[in-house]
Amino acid sequence: MEIDQAIQNARRCLLAELLPEGRWEGELSSSALATAVASFALKLAGKTELAERGFQWLEKDRNDDGGWGDSPESPSNFTATLLCRCALDLETGDPEKLRAEILHCYGEDQTFSVPILTMCMLAGKLGADWDAVPQLPFELAVFPHKFYRFLNLPVVSYALPALIAIGLVRHKNKPIKSAFYRNGLKNNVLTILENIQPESGGFLEAAPLSGFVAMSLIGAGYKDHSVTQHCLRFLEESVRADGSWPIDVNLSSWVTSLSIRALEGELSNDWKEQLRAHLLKTQWKEEHPFTHAEPGGWGWTNHAGGVPDADDTAAALIALHQLGQTGKSAAHVEQTFQSAQKGVWWLMELQNRDGGIPTFCKGWGKLPFDRSCPDLTAHAIRAWIRWRDQLDENFQAAIFDAIQIGVAYLEKQQRQDGSWLPLWFGSQANPKGENPVYGTVRVLEALTELDEKEFPKVGNMKAGGFQWLEKQSLDSLCIEELALVAGMTGRGLELLLEKTQNGTGFPASPIGLYFASLWYSEKLYPIIFTVEALKRCKERHELH
Repeated sequence: MEIDQAIQNARRCLLAELLPEGRWEGELSSSALATAVASFALKLAGKTELAERGFQWLEKDRNDDGGWGDSPESPSNFTATLLCRCALDLETGDPEKLRAEILHCYGEDQTFSVPILTMCMLAGKLGADWDAVPQLPFELAVFPHKFYRFLNLPVVSYALPALIAIGLVRHKNKPIKSAFYRNGLKNNVLTILENIQPESGGFLEAAPLSGFVAMSLIGAGYKDHSVTQHCLRFLEESVRADGSWPIDVNLSSWVTSLSIRALEGELSNDWKEQLRAHLLKTQWKEEHPFTHAEPGGWGWTNHAGGVPDADDTAAALIALHQLGQTGKSAAHVEQTFQSAQKGVWWLMELQNRDGGIPTFCKGWGKLPFDRSCPDLTAHAIRAWIRWRDQLDENFQAAIFDAIQIGVAYLEKQQRQDGSWLPLWFGSQANPKGENPVYGTVRVLEALTELDEKEFPKVGNMKAGGFQWLEKQSLDSLCIEELALVAGMTGRGLELLLEKTQNGTGFPASPIGLYFASLWYSEKLYPIIFTVEALKRCKERHELH
């Protein structure tokens, strides 16, 4: 059968990317925005040679319309183009209109708007009056973290480094007289910033955040501070040979978990042991320094600067279950079980009152990336289903309750047309950046694994979701999206085989939606999704 050969081809491609140390790493697309921010920070620090290499890459990466997109495959957009023009010291237009457009673009969430305004200010594009940049309340960082959710912070939970650094540069250049108390807290918040900086120096292992922190501290007079120097070191060490930076170092933990899931039954016992050891090693064993997440979760990368989150934790739990609990000894088996139990509990503790699962922190809920969302909730449900029967009765009862309120949340979030919207994966082809195809498939994956006798509302929810999927045009979908749909509905198999050249070619498309609408592509996504989709299509064919 043609599908058998395609599966064999795609699996071979995915296995070829497995590193000797027992993980996948993948490769994120280079980012114009990340390169602009990193290069500008290095320029302010006097590291002109490396900054110039970044500027040269930006000139080569420019789109035909004169602007820049987030990835080389992306159409030009306002934010990427603005920051590239700031970095290259090009004209950006009227300062008042520029400021208004930035604030309008991001609304009440200042996680990205204030860093953008800060870079514009440091680049001399907003005039000389720092009133153009809202003052971030950096002094709130001195409060115990348990109070953060009640302080109405203007940035999302993982953006504490930006809150501190950008707050400091604004205060340095235009202090508010009534907030004189900030002067006495500068050393305190700098100490906090120093304590939460990972060993690599890169906050979130991301060039944009690390670059924003570095440029802000330089602008505040802290060029020689250890935090600034460590950020600059991270930028120097993470630059690519062509002078560009990706949006993040890698998504190794994420793509490793997804690859294990896709390669079910294809991994040798030796590889299983190495992969299991890697997953156990990368689970957080202590409270996270700045989101203060409890131990037990997983982040997206094998580097220390990542943050434990719901999606990566669910993926790791499913992967651990799929690897099985056989080990070299009873101790290895018990270690896997204990690790999984902690991960399951971590996800349950993250669940919001509305029944949904947020990305990083429970109860923040006001800004986009701290809210409950359908794709993460569905993923958590799938992880709970895997481990439910292997835990004690009390744990099973708690999981049942978590799934029940999670399903109720998904029922409320299902749109009238039957679809669901995800958070972390969008579509550049959609004017609003939404990707209901991805969101709907991810929710349906969870619903199809639930027993309708236990959860009677699931039947109608599935029917609406599948009916919506059947109406979608497949020709315009990228390989990642098409693979998801083909695997769920059985339609589009011929088109998927054609687009992947029978499982041998996998051009990556920007599907990821990083914080504040930053698009990226990841080279392993189309391979992983295709392997999983072809496997499902074959199973469906054999069943019928």
